[in-house]
Amino acid sequence: MAKKTEATVEEKLRALYDLQLIDSRVDEIRSVRGELPLEVEDLEDEVLGLKTRLDKLKTDVETINFEIGAKKNLIEESKVLIKKYAEQQKNVRNSREFNSLTKEVEFQELEIQLAEKNIKEFKAQIDQKKEVVSETKERLTEREAHLKHKKSELDAILAETEKEEKALLAKSEKYEEQIEERLVMAYKRIRNNVKNGLAVVPVERGASGGSFFTIPPQVQVEIASRKKIITDEHSGRILVDPTLAEEEQQKMGELFSKL
Repeated sequence: MAKKTEATVEEKLRALYDLQLIDSRVDEIRSVRGELPLEVEDLEDEVLGLKTRLDKLKTDVETINFEIGAKKNLIEESKVLIKKYAEQQKNVRNSREFNSLTKEVEFQELEIQLAEKNIKEFKAQIDQKKEVVSETKERLTEREAHLKHKKSELDAILAETEKEEKALLAKSEKYEEQIEERLVMAYKRIRNNVKNGLAVVPVERGASGGSFFTIPPQVQVEIASRKKIITDEHSGRILVDPTLAEEEQQKMGELFSKL
């Protein structure tokens, strides 16, 4: 069985630059989505929080209404006792019993006053909570509408780009398999450490793409010869000559148009 011929440096450079173009296209697609997925997630959390708040407010109002009912029952019980003590006062045998019953009546009257005060306070709490409920419902309606709009926006972008992104990611994996592992690892390391994820860039106007640092003419000649892999001493990016870059851009542009 014939031994597989090792790729030339030029073939490696072309494969690396192709991989860069694919990954950059994926970056563009994700950039279009931008912060939308996070915005949708935040809005979903906010809507859930508002609904939870409304449920708690509803429970609070129910609890307060139960307390009001209990105080009203206490008032009725006190009134029954006052009537009972008043009847007993008519049949007392001495002033001590009369005074004792008078104190009981006074205590029940105070219980009624306190219960009525409590009911008034509870009703004020309910009014306050109803105001919060109204504000929360208004906020919830506004946030739900905003969430619906953002979800629609995100769904439209996903419908437009998801298919292409999946195809590109599959291509990226395929191209990685064609490049030796050490180069792929170096490419990924550089990509993670540089701005815009550009690990392989062409020489532009005598400088590394996206950089202002001039590349010496002798180094430019070496890059153009495609005999070895050369990196920019300032950014660490892998450098390719403009002609190779243009050829690969055209080739990959045709591939992207078919996805």
